[in-house]
Parts: sequence; C-alpha cells; structure tokens
Amino acid sequence: MLKYLLALKMVPGIGDITARRLIAYCGNAEAVFHEKRGTLQKIPGIGDCLANRVARQQMLEAAERELAYAAKAGIRVMTYESECYPFRLKQCADAPLVLFCRGEVNLDTAVVVAVVGTRRATDYGIRSCQALVEGIREHRPLIVSGLAYGIDTVSHRSALTAGLPTAGVLAHGLDRIYPPANKQLAIKMIESGGALLSDYFTGTNPDKENFPKRNRIIAGLSDCVIVVEAARGGGALITAGLANSYNRDVFVVPGRWGDPMSDGCHYLVSSNRAALLPAPEALPELMNWVKQNKIMRPVQTELLLNLGQDEEYVVKILQENGESGIDLLCMVSGYTISKMSAVLLELEMKNLVSALPGKRFTLKN
Repeated sequence: MLKYLLALKMVPGIGDITARRLIAYCGNAEAVFHEKRGTLQKIPGIGDCLANRVARQQMLEAAERELAYAAKAGIRVMTYESECYPFRLKQCADAPLVLFCRGEVNLDTAVVVAVVGTRRATDYGIRSCQALVEGIREHRPLIVSGLAYGIDTVSHRSALTAGLPTAGVLAHGLDRIYPPANKQLAIKMIESGGALLSDYFTGTNPDKENFPKRNRIIAGLSDCVIVVEAARGGGALITAGLANSYNRDVFVVPGRWGDPMSDGCHYLVSSNRAALLPAPEALPELMNWVKQNKIMRPVQTELLLNLGQDEEYVVKILQENGESGIDLLCMVSGYTISKMSAVLLELEMKNLVSALPGKRFTLKN
C-alpha cells in the first residue's frame, strides 16, 4: 500500500487534499490506480486531465525507486494512516500524505515548540532566541524550525547547546542539505536525538516556492509557534498564519521601534494574530505547562445524566487524566480537533469544564 500512496503523491496536480478525496472515493490508494478512468473523471475536482495522469504506470515505478532509496539511506517513510505519523500534524486538513524522516526523534513528545524568524537575524534576535530556548529547557521541549540561515539556525544550535532534541523541516528531498553550510549542524541534530523531516521526494531542489509549503509542517507539528524576528513580508508570518488556522498559539518576541526585523512581530500583535511573549520564563505559564496538583472531585451524577454520548466520553477522559491539552484529548478519543473543540465548548457552557491557557482543559472542582 505504501508504494501506491507514494505514487499517488507523485502525480502532478494532485496535492494532499485531492489525494485524500481520491482515496475516500476508491477505498484505498491501490484502488485509485486500478479504478477505471471514466470513474475517476466523475470524482469532484479530478476531471479528464488528472484522471489521465493517474493512469500512468510510471508513477508506480518511481515510487519503488523512492522506497529503495529510503531503505538504503535509513529514511523512515510515515504515511498519514500509520501509527507513527505525528499526531498533532495529523489533525491538520492539509497535512502531508507522506512524511519522510531521517532520525529517531519522538514527534509526539509532550511539549513541541516551533521557533522561527528572519534569515537576517540581528544580534538582538540571536540573543533573544538563545535566551528563549535556555529559558524553557527544564520542560524538555522538542524545538522545531526550518534549518535556514538566521533564526532557524540559531534555534537549532541553541537546542543542541541546551541538550534538547531539535527537528528541522526541509523544503527539499532528504538526499541533500540546504543551505550546505548547515550540513554539519544537520548531522549533529540527528546524532543528538533529533531529526530532519520533509514531504518532498529525493531529487527535489530547494526551490523558492517550496518554503512556504513546508511551513505548514512546522506549524502543524507544534503546540505553539514563536516568532523571534521577522520583517512584514517574511516567511515567518506565513508560518504564524498557518499556526492560527490550526488552532495553535502564536507568540512573538518584543522588538525595537523602527527595526525592520521587528516590524513583522509588531504587525502580528497589532492585528491580533499573536500574543507578546514578555520573557522566556512566561511561556510555561502562558502554555500552562506548569501543572498544579489539584484534587479532582467527581462530577455530579445528575449532571452527567444530561450529557450526550460524546460529552460523557470527554468527561470520563478528563476524570481519568486530569488537566489535559486538546491534543491529548483528541489522541485518546480519536476525535478531530474541530469535533473535540465543539464538545468542550458544550461542556464549558454546562459549567463542567474550564478552559486554561495553552488550550488545556480541566473539570471544574
């Protein structure tokens, strides 16, 4: 089945969302390639052109070559249907059909923080990034960034200095490193328990248009995105916008008046797209990583009798696990983030659940 998923991803003009639509109509990826061309043409969003492309068998041959290279190079191939696929990322509607990974990092670790920013980092930005990573070290986060020049590089290096795992999301195939100057850094990241990730095939160049697309993976993998420095039109603002669409928290490091590299951060705050991060030590509180040991009292039986099935299930999960993030609740229940958000809202309205910072929830005492 993996070969057919890769082959489907290789078809020109078929993105991750369209591929899922084809799989939903046909049953699985293999069935897509065995389906009659006339039937494919009738699927919404496909048409004659894409149906003809799916019918070409050379995609299957290319997929076999990709799998052979991955096995030889020690690259894990994770599909959105597999258990090893990152749970946070799976909740995003445009999550990649297939994710390639070089390294053994735990992408479902308890705390994942994306740190992004400009390629033209100032001394202030570099110091701020270093202080940020050091300031949250005790919570053992996985630091995610894009291995680009500037803030990305500083965030990865700062993570290594702090003894933290760090993952770089690349805008090209895993058969190369861009920029080449970061090759040794990439090797060190893998050796230190981190990883390199990409949804691009072997041989894909780091073309300009690939970088905004890879940013969805950075945002989707993380609990929150922190923009250290960014110009108004910088790629970090794209990542912040994606994080907003995925219901992730976005923070910015306060900048300086008149500094072009702070203009993007100020814009995110003034447009209500991000919150100001006053100091590194404020992040654990804002994200509610510091849990208080509370004695949970059982929810009154008469209240439970007025709950729907989904609401009862979520209450039970909170009773068993205590204060929980929305990602954990989705993981345990199997619900999507949108469905879980709706159930939690109903429970809040019924005065049974309290929403806490960092998209965490607890039963009311």
